[in-house]
Amino acid sequence: MLTNLRKVTSSDIPLLIALEGMAGTKTYSPMLKQDEWEEEIKNNFVFLIEKDGIVVGNFSYEKKSEDHIYISGLIVIPEFQGQGIAREVMNNILEQFKEIKRIDLVTHPDNVIALKLYQSLGFEVESRKENYFDDGEPRLMLVLKK
Repeated sequence: MLTNLRKVTSSDIPLLIALEGMAGTKTYSPMLKQDEWEEEIKNNFVFLIEKDGIVVGNFSYEKKSEDHIYISGLIVIPEFQGQGIAREVMNNILEQFKEIKRIDLVTHPDNVIALKLYQSLGFEVESRKENYFDDGEPRLMLVLKK
């Protein structure tokens, strides 16, 4: 494995905010507030993605039930994109949750790179949600075909 997932603590929140701020695009709705991250860490599983000891992104998921995982976040900072990091993280997570009946996530319909990645891993578009994150942008709900 080239990357490592390290569970975050509340002391990592400034780093998470900095990582999210690097997205800077309408296809990604970043979390940029301390209280948002406190809530995310309290209710979900949040990890920093490290490559060669350098933090290159973050990944988070919510366990909705024993049979349902919602992938709530995946970001790789621009200078590390295109290296297969997101694919490696997703492959590891999907292997970890191979017995889970439903794994889903949302992404912007214009985020072609993310859509190609998720679809290549077996995710299919289930529905379209307008203004999903109250940012004025639509999102596609993708579900892993099992």
